Amino acid sequence: MSKTIIISNRLPVKIAKENEEYYLKMSEGGLATGLGSIYKEGENIWIGWAGLDVPKNDEQEITDKLMQENLFPVFLSPKEIQNYYEGFSNETLWPIFHYMSTYAQYEQEYWDYYRLVNEKFKNIVLKIAKPGDIIWIHDYQLLLLPQMIREELPNTTIGFFQHIPFPSYELFRLIPWRVELLTGMLGADLIGFHTYDDVRHFTSSATRVLPIQTTANIIHKDDRNITIDAFPMGIDAKKFNDLTFSKEVLHEKEIYNQIIGETKIILSIDRLDYSKGIIQRLLAFDKVLEENPQYIEKIAMHMIVVPSRDTIPQYRDLRDDIDKLVGNINSRYRTAAWHPIHYFYRSFPIETPSSLYSRADICLVTPMRDGMNLVSKEYIASKTDETGVLILSEMAGASKELIEALIVNPNNLGEMYRAIVEALEMPEEEKISRMKNLRETVMKFDINHWVKIFMNQLEEVKEGEKSRMAKYVNQDLKFQFKEAIKASAKRVFFIDYDGTLVNFNGNPLEAKPDEELYQIINDLNKDERNQIVIISGRKYETLSEWFGHLPIDLIAEHGAWKKYDGEDWQEEPNLSDKWKQGVRHMLESYSDRTAGSFIEEKRFSLAWHYRKVEKGLGELRANELISNMRYLTREKGLQLLPGNKVVEIKNAEINKGKAAASYIYGKDFDFIM
Repeated sequence: MSKTIIISNRLPVKIAKENEEYYLKMSEGGLATGLGSIYKEGENIWIGWAGLDVPKNDEQEITDKLMQENLFPVFLSPKEIQNYYEGFSNETLWPIFHYMSTYAQYEQEYWDYYRLVNEKFKNIVLKIAKPGDIIWIHDYQLLLLPQMIREELPNTTIGFFQHIPFPSYELFRLIPWRVELLTGMLGADLIGFHTYDDVRHFTSSATRVLPIQTTANIIHKDDRNITIDAFPMGIDAKKFNDLTFSKEVLHEKEIYNQIIGETKIILSIDRLDYSKGIIQRLLAFDKVLEENPQYIEKIAMHMIVVPSRDTIPQYRDLRDDIDKLVGNINSRYRTAAWHPIHYFYRSFPIETPSSLYSRADICLVTPMRDGMNLVSKEYIASKTDETGVLILSEMAGASKELIEALIVNPNNLGEMYRAIVEALEMPEEEKISRMKNLRETVMKFDINHWVKIFMNQLEEVKEGEKSRMAKYVNQDLKFQFKEAIKASAKRVFFIDYDGTLVNFNGNPLEAKPDEELYQIINDLNKDERNQIVIISGRKYETLSEWFGHLPIDLIAEHGAWKKYDGEDWQEEPNLSDKWKQGVRHMLESYSDRTAGSFIEEKRFSLAWHYRKVEKGLGELRANELISNMRYLTREKGLQLLPGNKVVEIKNAEINKGKAAASYIYGKDFDFIM
């Protein structure tokens, strides 16, 4: 029976050792909750790092405990964690993906360990995976893993989801190992992101860095179709909704009310990170107090910063800057009975943020960049009284869904200041109206919905790929071909040139046949039952130069010219080229403003090539050209033929299909291919 294998950097569990014995504590995170419905069923399993350095002698004990929970550990050494996780994942990928490129470190040792650890994950997957299994890989620490698995298990269903933003091409191209990272991700059948912006950025980077083609949100690579799509992640909304009624949360909330009374609370909860915009929101709060003295003793900010990576210089500096700014604001505005900012640099059990969510009048969520940001959704799910105002950064993925929030640019201090004032002064009816709509969204599109739509889409993508591959030559069809060829007495093979006999080339004249190709044609010709016909859009002069010495037939320029073995070229009658002057003028205008493009002139056609043009720009110009040429070609009885990095205009009377039909007319071939 097939199973689902979930793979992430860390397992959804915390492992602790007390009195020489290891204990497991299941994570309360949204991902663990959402995927719990999958990995806890049947033989399904979750693979990930155990989260601590485990002595070799204890590995089996931990493995046995984890296997009871359908979890399988990857054990990593301190050096692997230092270079793969702290190094490449968090000092190379994290800053680039969050548009903080000045913090990025490009250390070769980081990369070497990143690749090594991804291989370590792969080796464990290979021990567990069986034919028919579904594999779902999570996040930026394992970008190489999909392709590593694909190379070993080519028919396996693989999904990949990235939980952080994907940067624009201009940022992503800075990474020295960009080719390897993209190739790794494209080993998946389905690649998911939180937002359509991330989908666009990934597709743009992939098409610019790799020699691949796209159709809408599908990437074509190595005879495979990879679907790229947006799946906005939800939270365990019911849990946060129900928590507000728990005894612990109600008790904490009562204590807050006794201490702060009618003071309006502005809440800020974040992990320590330069991408979270903590400094900017403190400056905005400072401006509110400075310009609105009527709010003194009437409002307060409760700020929780969860410690993270504070051994890294940038994070340590950020913590110091926060400490100084909080101290500065408190020292300037505090009174004997009131502190403007209540600042906590530590983590709390889930009941504490739940009580703060429930009590807070305003929640400030203003990251500089964030894949989704689940704090905003946790706040909404906790507002069971349907009051409160969410101020949300437009740079957070959640802003695409939570449109009733006050959306701000975190770089615009004035805009954040005005949003805080607007939230403080907002009428109750408007608050309730906004929050009611926000809660409907969060409660409906929760973590379970996210898991369901991703897994359903992965299944659909794989079924579609199986259906598509069934149209290719399979073993049964190969056998039928062989039997038909054996039984035939007179065969004709129509063979295209570019993309069939040779790969596409930026310079068409450089795509010349080599000795191996000539040998293949000669081998086919040795059988007297075979008739070889090269049929191409190439000029007849070019085909004559390359293949005129061979005992085969040639069809050039899509059928405008024919040459039978031992005879001269024959021109298709009643064709005109008088139309070319007007069309050439338009093509020249596109070449003049598109560096790298050029025009190829044939006897009865014109072709505009853009293979050497910057990716993206070439496609843009080609689509524009096709749109502008449609009326002209229809009026003049011409055919517009988009091809691989080329747009060709030719007489409508000629095409390869007609040429092939004309060639076989009156001949008694019993095998045509």
